[in-house]
Amino acid sequence: MIGTKIGHYDILSHLGAGGMGEVYEARDSRLGRSVAIKVLPEAFTHDSDRTARLEREARVLASLNHPNIAAIYGIEEFGSRRFLVMELVPGETLAEIIKRGATPVAEALAIAREVAQGLEAAHEKGIIHRDLKPANIKVTPDGRVKVLDFGLAKAAQAESADVTISNSPTLSIAATQVGMILGTAAYMSPEQAKGKRVDKRADIWAFGVVLFELLTGKSLFHGEDLTDTLAAVVMKDPDLSAVPANLRRLLRKCLERDPKKRLRDIGDVWELVESEVPASSAPKKRPAAKAPWLVAAALAITVAGLAYVHFTEKPSAQLSARFPLLLAEKSNLAYFMLSPDGRSLAFTSDEGGPVRVWVRPLDSLEAHSLPGTDGAMFPFWSPDSKKIGFFAQGKLRKISVAGGPAETVFENAPTPRGGTWNRNGVIVFAPNISGGLLRVSDEGGAATPVIKPTGPRESHRYPEFIAGGNQFLFSISSDRQETAGLYAASLDGGPPIRILPDAVHAIYATSTPGERVGALLFSREATLIALPFDADKLRPTGPAMPVAQDVTRAGTVGFDAFSASESGVLFYRTGNVRPDQTLVWLDRKGNQLETTSEAQPFATVSLSPDGKRAAVSITPTTQTKSALWIYDLTLATPTRFRFGPEDRAWALWSPDNYIIYATQGRNGAFFRKPANSEAGEEILLPNPGGNAIPLDISEDGKQLVYSATGGETRDDLWIVPLQGEHKAVKYLGGPYDERHAQFSPNGKWMAYSSDESGQFQIYVERIPATGTQRQISIAGGTRPRWRHDGTELYYIAADSKLMMVPVKFGADTFEFGAPQRLFERPVPGGGPRQIGYQPTKDGTKFLALIPAESTKVATPTVTIWMNWMAGLNK
Repeated sequence: MIGTKIGHYDILSHLGAGGMGEVYEARDSRLGRSVAIKVLPEAFTHDSDRTARLEREARVLASLNHPNIAAIYGIEEFGSRRFLVMELVPGETLAEIIKRGATPVAEALAIAREVAQGLEAAHEKGIIHRDLKPANIKVTPDGRVKVLDFGLAKAAQAESADVTISNSPTLSIAATQVGMILGTAAYMSPEQAKGKRVDKRADIWAFGVVLFELLTGKSLFHGEDLTDTLAAVVMKDPDLSAVPANLRRLLRKCLERDPKKRLRDIGDVWELVESEVPASSAPKKRPAAKAPWLVAAALAITVAGLAYVHFTEKPSAQLSARFPLLLAEKSNLAYFMLSPDGRSLAFTSDEGGPVRVWVRPLDSLEAHSLPGTDGAMFPFWSPDSKKIGFFAQGKLRKISVAGGPAETVFENAPTPRGGTWNRNGVIVFAPNISGGLLRVSDEGGAATPVIKPTGPRESHRYPEFIAGGNQFLFSISSDRQETAGLYAASLDGGPPIRILPDAVHAIYATSTPGERVGALLFSREATLIALPFDADKLRPTGPAMPVAQDVTRAGTVGFDAFSASESGVLFYRTGNVRPDQTLVWLDRKGNQLETTSEAQPFATVSLSPDGKRAAVSITPTTQTKSALWIYDLTLATPTRFRFGPEDRAWALWSPDNYIIYATQGRNGAFFRKPANSEAGEEILLPNPGGNAIPLDISEDGKQLVYSATGGETRDDLWIVPLQGEHKAVKYLGGPYDERHAQFSPNGKWMAYSSDESGQFQIYVERIPATGTQRQISIAGGTRPRWRHDGTELYYIAADSKLMMVPVKFGADTFEFGAPQRLFERPVPGGGPRQIGYQPTKDGTKFLALIPAESTKVATPTVTIWMNWMAGLNK
């Protein structure tokens, strides 16, 4: 932006960056003055929560018109961007002054007096700073003291009542959640570090810490890492022996751990000085700071348990601490991975738009997305923690965390299952859902096989290098029990070594970079397990130990939600990440008529021919197993049809009253069973292979259409006869995804969705396909359904609203009209390959899976465990 113009502000230089925005020096051409402007990041422009916080900061600062508080001139909008216009404060921060050593007492007290005056003005308006620290206080060249950055400030009357939390601080991505830890660890009050309610006495504590450091040139609370620092804040009695004797009473009253005993008003602080302090002493004029004003650095909303982390190579052997981090409502951490240095978290999320890679430094509350990563899956870090590899649009790509365009490393990775990057610049990855592993240089070029499958239905997945070297872990999914499992192999050659029978994602973790004896972390039946492991001999060295319960899946089968750094930091997610849904009837306007089920993690729904019952599948969570149920829609009562250990199941109700279903845990096999009997004979149909999903049965009951992943051709559509030899024939396949296929009532046409245009749209094609498909939707669409009399075709638009298209067709003709919106309410429609709703034969009602208004399932939680190995061994 440097050299550009925003409104009447000429951007001159970049001053800094924080989670809440970029800060620039600018020239106000109207008033002829220099200002600082804080611009909300482009990725957050449409985020109402962040925009509200920006406006809150503007209102807070505007109400604090005081010479010792940096002023705000306004909040403005230019195009789609909003920005704050603030006073540009020259000079040095107290952090820079303290680095030079102890400040003379008279000068230190004069600085402290002006800081106190600024805080007093804020407290009188009921505003608490909550992040007072040396970096947020400046001394101008003419000696004026300014308190900066009320980005964490909050009106005291808006604080909630005390909350009951565990001994561990509660961390939260959502800036308004109760129990959130704000501020920087070394300057937090004890109650702030514990996640309790804070008031102006938290600022008084921080004032005391700042004054101590100004007087002594030393840190008051410090440790080898975050947990040591927090422990010192919460438990250690501060040593004030280095402070002049006449000021110790003042500091003791500011630094009372019990806020009830602490000084209540900052204006009373000078009454505690035991000898007269000159009121007129002013700070000496200081030369302008050589470094730019890093205002945005003070914007980092630092979280206890993550903030002010001194990431040493070896965590403290004496202290291990766990901190739960509550996910914000809009967060969707589909995949996540800690950087090797333990400083940052990379994850994929669709917050505010398409799925992208997001990065959250662990000393910040805010995350930012990386442009150019739309559609990203399976992010993984470079060994130096400066770049991220990921998969998108069928390619293996990489991007710098510091910014810049994404680069393609390998062109052909249509259905990836993970990648890993070693310190020699080699990337090993699984390009397809089925097949072996490839290796490629991180600079790109030709890829060569590393491990090849030994059977037709064998899938190699989730490679992970061991300590950044040439050895790596990977899993094999196979229909042969003796082959499936977790393996270790080497780029130097040699046969893979089977370590466990579990076909799971596993990582090698240590507490110190380079250690060769550590632990394998993997999940078994939702329990995170640590298995002591010798990286040189590639074998376990002791019994497995449970680490955490109820660990959830991260996106795909066998890839669970945990990650660990080389510095002894462990992340894992627990709780139900799939929103519970209810089975409801909706009229043609989307109004809810009645609810026919309790809230469950439903995945698919299929109506019986008479419309009185429905077959539904329940997606397993950490608390449930896969199940198929028959719901009586009149009585709203369920009957269990099938129950098993599979990862997922899909079911269709055939016109001749059978249920045809597939289970991912049984290698995608299709089964046929009478709908009226749980104990009826289960008939195995010809196995279409893994990841096949049944989609629809023709009205005459003779054909089944299903989708299956076809490697380079991604999701393809197949038709299999349900009579005779059951020989499947590919209906549609190409270098894009075809999904959600549905037979027309006369069996001559197929409606389906495809992303061949770059966006999923609804198409109708002849059966068999002739290459003359017609696009039905206009602005995106998925999940088509036909009305039984053939007069209407329905689909879900890109905004999740139900659309209707009038149609008229025969054996050789097909006509359609313009799409019309039926519902104003969204119909999510299930996962990316499920349909999730179905009309009655006359099109007057729709049976749909709608997110439950309330659920008893606990909010998904990410736990951060510092020095986890030390804690595990206790």
